[in-house]
Amino acid sequence: MIIRKSEQEIERMARSGELVARTLALIGNAIEPGVTTAELDALAEEFIRSQGAEPTFKGYRGYPASICASPNSMVVHGIPGDYSLAEGDILSVDVGVTLNGFVGDGAFTFPVGEIDPEARRLLDTCRVALVAGVEQARSGNRLTDISHAVQQATEGPGFSIVRTLVGHGVGRAMHEDPQIPNYGEPGRGPELAAGMTLAIEPMINAGSPDVFVHDDEWSISTTDGSLSAHFEHTVAITTKGPRILTTAPGVDLAAISGLSAG
Repeated sequence: MIIRKSEQEIERMARSGELVARTLALIGNAIEPGVTTAELDALAEEFIRSQGAEPTFKGYRGYPASICASPNSMVVHGIPGDYSLAEGDILSVDVGVTLNGFVGDGAFTFPVGEIDPEARRLLDTCRVALVAGVEQARSGNRLTDISHAVQQATEGPGFSIVRTLVGHGVGRAMHEDPQIPNYGEPGRGPELAAGMTLAIEPMINAGSPDVFVHDDEWSISTTDGSLSAHFEHTVAITTKGPRILTTAPGVDLAAISGLSAG
């Protein structure tokens, strides 16, 4: 069952989402060669708790950290540790925040220093795919209109969609109905309506779409070792169109990361 939220509940989710954006900005400003993913995790947890919130991921089904930090060919769910960032890496950072009973969920893939042109094109394409998906989060559309828009924006430039991972509903719980594939024919699935809140998150690869789960039972990487990018927003469907909840005044993650505007 898809849980629709009241305007007041969406405002509370926006406060959680704002904290997600500020946490990602804090991490983005700290990313540089030599920094470990464990150091980024500690930075994020301290900041989230200082704002009276909880890191949603920590303890979720036994997950041991406050953020997911997934470098290079790792798609998602990377457990922070002693991995030391190097010039030319890319790092997907996924953040979940629970504040006043509601969850915000967002992700951004950051370049570490200068990255090669193909890696930059991968990141730019994934960001465009997220924008395309968000644009379809409108009352009266169908769920797979989001899926199809993401697929078109990804495969047109020659990248692949990870088909075994999905976006999801979000609200009082981190994972609510519906699941949101990043591919598929348009016009299918539940009709979208005002009050629905969705975590839209393209996960795209430079090579094959195939992935595998590491022995830690969390981290997921590309089978062919190709780079992967992941961007995510929590979005509310309103009578006026899609409203991105994981933003904050004065926070520009593209500028922080040195990526192009958009």
